[in-house]
Amino acid sequence: MNSPLPPTSATSPTAGAAPGASRAGAAAAAPAPATPAVVPPSPLLEIFERMGLEIPSGDGVTVQDKSGRKYLDFYGGHAVASLGYGHPYLVEALANQARRLFFQSNAVDLEIRVRAAARLVKFAPLGLTRVFFVNSGAEAIENALRVAFLVTKRPRVVAVAGAFHGRTAAAAAITDHHDGWYAFPRKPFDVTWVPFDDVSALQAALGPDVAAVIFEPVQGVAGARPLSKSFVQAAREVTQRHGALLILDEVQIGIGRSGSPFAAQHYGITPDVLATAKGIAGGFPCGALLVGEAIAAQLKRGQLGTTFGGGPMACALVDATLRAIEDQQLLERVKRVSKKIFDRCCVGPVEGIQGLGLLIGLRTRRPAREVLADLRTHAILAGTSHDPHVVRLMPPLILEEAHVEQLATALSAIPA
Repeated sequence: MNSPLPPTSATSPTAGAAPGASRAGAAAAAPAPATPAVVPPSPLLEIFERMGLEIPSGDGVTVQDKSGRKYLDFYGGHAVASLGYGHPYLVEALANQARRLFFQSNAVDLEIRVRAAARLVKFAPLGLTRVFFVNSGAEAIENALRVAFLVTKRPRVVAVAGAFHGRTAAAAAITDHHDGWYAFPRKPFDVTWVPFDDVSALQAALGPDVAAVIFEPVQGVAGARPLSKSFVQAAREVTQRHGALLILDEVQIGIGRSGSPFAAQHYGITPDVLATAKGIAGGFPCGALLVGEAIAAQLKRGQLGTTFGGGPMACALVDATLRAIEDQQLLERVKRVSKKIFDRCCVGPVEGIQGLGLLIGLRTRRPAREVLADLRTHAILAGTSHDPHVVRLMPPLILEEAHVEQLATALSAIPA
């Protein structure tokens, strides 16, 4: 087996000395020049652009690096740490479920799986009554598309420019700007792209061969760009008229981040299929697909599947996350804190603010990466986007207004 660690050298003080050399002679010899310590290569693939920080711990809305320095976390583990770090609901649910049953597959019934699904249905837009648990956002999107093809028997999907839906084959086929990494020799289905928020183009793209229209209500990777209500509501109307499914990708904006349970409720619609993940289990890998009874009735056993999706640990944490959002009235907090960001943070290098709830883009005069580096000097972490002039904020939903004041103060203090 290959080891990433270099072999250790002999520890004898005379190791490597010429035959017959005495200890005294070795001691009298000139000392060898010091050589810098060799850092062994990491066994991890070098495929991620990292911040250059190692974070061993976190508490609430702060994380701590190896030196003990604390940072206010407006990054939120890429919108995953929905309840921050060390939340008592999550810690208790994880410990209790781990002691009781660490894993069982979907071949057996689990009360915690049914309980988590029921709580998610109660949280979701009216009419979405059935849940399929998976492991990630990309898996949720793959299965959403599979459902659309199974139900409609049509070959084409309409997507929106700027979208990011995932890196698996089908999800990546409807992800914009994927040419540098898609790599598969061909796309699995036909895709028609429409410009961002262009209602006329959307209406023109629909036809009898369209299985689904899919979009993020707020485009995350593109820089927290929200679609207009007129576009989202037109998408609901035109898909119903043409017999296509409307799929909402709420992987990033879902689970309370919009200030509503899902952005669908903010926009006043119910999609045919809703995909969500990231913050659904507070940091434990999980995703989910939600559909209504009409679609559920058309799906047969064996058409969808997963090994780890719906496992007891994930479901216990889904249940705990949704309970915490309700018990701590976090939806109202998200709205208050979001308003505070819009009101207070257009200062320093920030010339505009976009987004919804706690998925926010700060549009900057200088390159966003420079602003992020400056924020780091003030002990604040935030995220990047595909837009080089947008700093993305995806903090835990437990963020408070006082934390926004810290961000505003930092932004005011750095060069415009």
